[in-house]
Amino acid sequence: MFPAFTLRYARLPEHFYERFDPVPVPAPRLVAFNRPLAEELDFDLTQFDETRLAEWFSGNVVPQGAEPVAQAYAGHQFGHFNPRLGDGRAVLLGEVTDREGRLRDIQLKGAGMTPFSRGADGRAPLGPVLREYLVSEAMHRLGVPTTRALAAVISGERVFRRVPEPGAVLTRVAASHLRVGTFQYFAARDDREAVRTLADMAIERHYFALNPALAKGDRYLALLEAVAQRQAALVAKWMGLGFIHGVMNTDNCTISGETIDYGPCAFMEAYSPTMVFSSIDEQGRYAYRNQPWLAQWNLARLAETLIPLLHDDQERAVALATEVIKRYESLYEAEWLAVMREKLGLLKEEEGDRELAEAFLEALGAGRADFTLGFRRLAEAVEVDAPGLAELFDNDRGLQEWLPRWRERLAHEDVGREEIAARMNAVNPLYIPRNHQVERVIAAAAEQDDFAPFDALREVLAEPFTEQPGREAYAQPAPPTERVFRTFCGT
Repeated sequence: MFPAFTLRYARLPEHFYERFDPVPVPAPRLVAFNRPLAEELDFDLTQFDETRLAEWFSGNVVPQGAEPVAQAYAGHQFGHFNPRLGDGRAVLLGEVTDREGRLRDIQLKGAGMTPFSRGADGRAPLGPVLREYLVSEAMHRLGVPTTRALAAVISGERVFRRVPEPGAVLTRVAASHLRVGTFQYFAARDDREAVRTLADMAIERHYFALNPALAKGDRYLALLEAVAQRQAALVAKWMGLGFIHGVMNTDNCTISGETIDYGPCAFMEAYSPTMVFSSIDEQGRYAYRNQPWLAQWNLARLAETLIPLLHDDQERAVALATEVIKRYESLYEAEWLAVMREKLGLLKEEEGDRELAEAFLEALGAGRADFTLGFRRLAEAVEVDAPGLAELFDNDRGLQEWLPRWRERLAHEDVGREEIAARMNAVNPLYIPRNHQVERVIAAAAEQDDFAPFDALREVLAEPFTEQPGREAYAQPAPPTERVFRTFCGT
């Protein structure tokens, strides 16, 4: 039933990881299973066995062919370097080859206290597991590169965070779990061969199109450029959705360009570029507006680890890496503008498009309008005023001044207004995982063992761009009594 494992990471030298078998849980019960993803991964579901899946996805039974390991990595956490982090509650079972021939990691999160746990319990509460399941799968449906959720299992034990909560285990699927922090772990130990090994693995798994004929230094510089391009594209997509990651540490920055770690993340409602949700981000380091430049900062930390591989002359190597890091700014600006053009229905590229996009964001901010619905209902105003759009604004003066400019710009397009509106609705979602809705389903599951609200929200989020009659409430911002301004990690 489980696809065959390959063990690329477990076949690396043993200082890349610690061997670790998941710690069994008392009463595993499968509460969510992602059948479409399982089919992508080539699971044999002809003899579906929920009990067996619960045993596998809790870690009670290690699937045949797996060799579980906890990966070693370091990281800058809120700007402060920790040379030894590692998988403190996660275990990599191994890699499988999906139906498109891609290697995918399968990892259990919440599998027990590993050698990297640093005194923590190695477990995961049910709430963060359900949050990551919902948000990561929503991000996938929204077109954002992301880790995926394959399964969630209740463990039958209690874990203690702010209050005692039901325990759970998440099965996470990723293109890989290589992070900037993985490179930092070995660079901090001056282990150049290990950094080279990681770079070669990253190229093999994620950037195999890089010219193999390139000299080694040029190849590793090309790897840095490719990672910068993917990070620019990724963060631009976040910004286009009002998504705030909340904990953009270097150990949460993937080499593949996938979003990883959905701890204190949130989607903004009323637009504010300074918005912060994470309870541990007391200084606002990872505020919405800072995300593009924190990604650049993380890339600079990756560049530092690659310096010895880029050129024998360190000064020359630093200059080459610096040029790539500086070029990230233009990469990001181009990606962001492409996202905004799509959201505003602009197919052509014209001078002044940036200013037009920025002016709409200013109008959203001045009117305290909902970010997601502001863009979604804009499609209704392509030709005529839309009451549904205006009612989102506490003060719509900025909007009314902006709309004529936008319609004048739309007149330069070569397609009809109906097609423009349809294109906008295909990229501006109606449904996102709103904080209050996520909190509702977590409360129902944790307090009443009722997973029907979770299943209903998961079903809605699977079609984020399509109007779903009878489900209008899922598109609405939180009522004042349910607004969520702080989100929490599950560690």
